[in-house]
Formats: sequence, C-alpha cells, structure tokens
Amino acid sequence: MDVIYLLILLLVGTLATYLSGDKLASKVALLFGLGAFGYSIYLLNLFYAGQDLDFTTAWITKPNIAFALRTDGLALAMVLLTTALTPIIIFSGFGNDFKNAKAIYSLILFMSFAMVGTFLAADGLLYYIFWELSLIPIYFIALLWGNGDAEERKKAVVKFFIYTLGGSLFMLTGFVYLYLQAGSFLLTDLYQLRLSCGQQFWIFMAFFLAYAIKIPLISFHTWQAKVYQKAPTVGTMLLSGIMLKMGLYSVLRWQLPIAPLTAKGYQYALIGLSIAGVIYGSIVALRQKDIKKLLAYSSLAHVGLIAGGAYTLTLDGLRGAVLQMIAHGFVVVGLFFVAEIIYRRYETRLIAEMGGIRSQSPKFTSMFLLLVLASVALPSTFNFVGEFTVLYSLFQVNLGFAILGGLTIILGAYYMLKMFQHVMLGETNTRIFQDVTFNEGLLLVIIIAVLFFFGLYSKPITDLITPSIENILIHINR
Repeated sequence: MDVIYLLILLLVGTLATYLSGDKLASKVALLFGLGAFGYSIYLLNLFYAGQDLDFTTAWITKPNIAFALRTDGLALAMVLLTTALTPIIIFSGFGNDFKNAKAIYSLILFMSFAMVGTFLAADGLLYYIFWELSLIPIYFIALLWGNGDAEERKKAVVKFFIYTLGGSLFMLTGFVYLYLQAGSFLLTDLYQLRLSCGQQFWIFMAFFLAYAIKIPLISFHTWQAKVYQKAPTVGTMLLSGIMLKMGLYSVLRWQLPIAPLTAKGYQYALIGLSIAGVIYGSIVALRQKDIKKLLAYSSLAHVGLIAGGAYTLTLDGLRGAVLQMIAHGFVVVGLFFVAEIIYRRYETRLIAEMGGIRSQSPKFTSMFLLLVLASVALPSTFNFVGEFTVLYSLFQVNLGFAILGGLTIILGAYYMLKMFQHVMLGETNTRIFQDVTFNEGLLLVIIIAVLFFFGLYSKPITDLITPSIENILIHINR
C-alpha cells in the first residue's frame, strides 16, 4: 500500500503547484519534488527490509482490469531515477523567467507522476494509461514554452505527438489481443501465456513500434532532434533524461518476457538496428552547429547502445542496459543544463558564436569538462560502468557487434571534445560570460558527484536490479 502514496504525493504536488500562483510555483514544485525523492528513499528502505510494497485492487470488472503496482528492484531503480531528476530539472528552471510559471511547473510534476506510474504499473491497461498520460504534459511544455519560430515548433511537437500516439495504438492492440488470450491484463498472467511463434511475432512487433519511437531507434527517430531543439531546456531534460527510459524499461519489463521467441529469432537484426543508431547518431552529431541538436544526436547514439545491450538477452546485457539508462539520465540532464547556462548569457545555441569562455569562467569550464568526460565513458565515471558491461554482453553474442558498438566511445570522444574545444577554448570572447551562480554551480556539482560516486561504487544499484533482471531472464529462457 505504501507505494501508492508516492503517486498521490506527486498528484497533490501538481495541484498545489498550480494553485500556489506564479511567484511560489517553482518553490512549491521543488518542495514536492524533493518530498517525492525522499519518499522513494523510504520505499527503498522498506524494500530492503523485506516488506511487500506491491499494491493490487479491483478496478473495473468488465473487462477485468486491476489497479496493480509492482515494486521490484528494477521498478524502484527507475522510480528513483525519476524522482531524483525531477527536483534537479525543476531547480534548473529557477534561472528562467517562465510566463505562467504555475502551469509549467505543475506540468513537470504531472509528467513525473505519469512516468512513475508507468514504471510501477503491473496491469497492461493501467500501464498504457500512464504511458499516454506522460505524453500530454510534454506536448504542452514544448509547444507553449519552447523556443524558435512558433510555426516550426508547432510542426515539430505535433509530429512527435502523432508518432508517439500512433506507435502506442499498436501497443494497445497487442494488449487487447493478450487480454483475449489470458482473460486479464495483469503482468503475472501475461507472463504465464504460452503463445505460438506467430503470435509472439505480432505481439513483439506491436510493442516494438511503440518502444522504438519512444526510445528512439534509428528510422523511428526523425521527431527527436527537432523536438529536443525546440523544447525549453526543462522539457528537453524530461524527454532525454527520463521519458525515453520508459521505452527502454518497457522492452525489459513487457516485450522480452512476453515474446521471447521473436527476440531470440531476430536477435542479430535487433542488435544490428541498435548499433546502426550508434553509428548514425555519432556521425550526424559531428556535423551539428547547434549545441542542443548535437546533444540530441549524441543521446540517440547512447540509447542505441543501451537497446543493443537489452537485445543480447544476457544477464550482463540487461544489467548493463539498466546501469547505462540511469547514468545517461544524469549526464544528459547535466549537458543540456550546461547548454542552457551558456544560452542565458549569450542568447545563442550556435557553437560558432561561442568560444573563449574558459578564460572568463574556469570553474564552469572544469565542471563542463567533467560532464563531457563522463559522457564519453571515462573510467571512474558511471557511464563507463554501463557501457563496459553492455560492450561485454555484445562480445558474448558476437565480436563484430562489440567492435561496432565500441565506436560510440571513439566517435563520442571525438565530437564531444571537439564541441568542448569550440565552445570553451580559444581566444577570450568579446562578450562577457558571467560566472555561474550558486544555484547553477550547486546543480552541476550534484550531478557530477552522482556520476563519479556510482562510477567508483556501483554495487548498490547492481545489487538492487540484479534479482529483477534474473527473474526476467527466467521468463525469457522458459
């Protein structure tokens, strides 16, 4: 029963933030965001104490739908990621003067509510409802508070909405078919189904379309860069830091255990598609002139590697994918925040108009460099733990996959360091770059501390997620 209070807390926070008015909205939202994170830590302690945190109650009798929440180590890890990044994202917005602030901050909390619900849901239809609910706030955040030409922004956001909604409808169709087979949407009942190869193929593909768009994988990614560029930075952080993890998490939770035969039969094609995204994202990132678009394609490359690890169907692959999901969430939020800090001072995102910042703000330069090194998986950073584990799992499947997947480190180091050189180094810029404020510096220090702490000591997260992943592998290999 305890777990449902987390959802209630976030929902109450959404309403309280909106009712607090524009002046207090950011502070009220931060208070509830920190409260949600603190409550997630409390749930983690209860989980380690052996308390059953699952919650199930009858909801609708015809069709048979339950309000069911499942709290295992994997779900808790994603909930902790969400509730940890939510106050960071809210706090990052303190330097912006948002119009109708009460609306945007309440939407951020509502999106957090929907994403937490997605990670906890153990009933297929409830999961689908939370999945779709998360689309609503980010649509309005990007549309109403985004940047650039309003007409272009509208096109990008509508394209994203249609793509995501269209893919989700295929997933809903898959759930309806599964319900006709099992008489229930409960995850435990769906896991017990013994579907034929043909049935599993169509279920796998129905889920694949929804997840490939959300992640996104190459050829399903065309919405991503424009939306990342046009959305306000808090929206880009929500999309890249948390929302895309919904697709990766769902591959592990729903797709692979329900349709394992298709995953095994098409394993090489799935890994190949994922690695193609790594190479494509890295090459396109090299050519970007806008720092947000560069980071968007960098993110595409990293999530491609994560998806490749998941489709290896090995313990190391699934575990490495989850570790990299969490690491990527923190580092990409940090990098987009750096881009926002520069924009606040120079009012440009064009790399060619930057440069020479190091001589004016050495502290900011040092923090930016640490985030860049974390992004390229420098040993002792959290990203290194995840990427090394994923590459090892790819090696277990095929040496060629490991070599091609490893290009993300080489290409990533090239385009990220090249970007850092153009943005931060060179002759002193004629425009004054005011040093980072206390709030900005504090936020960057927190993110960097997380990346290096878990880079040196990832055991707590590994111990938390491993039993859940082993249970998923039992269903995959049944």
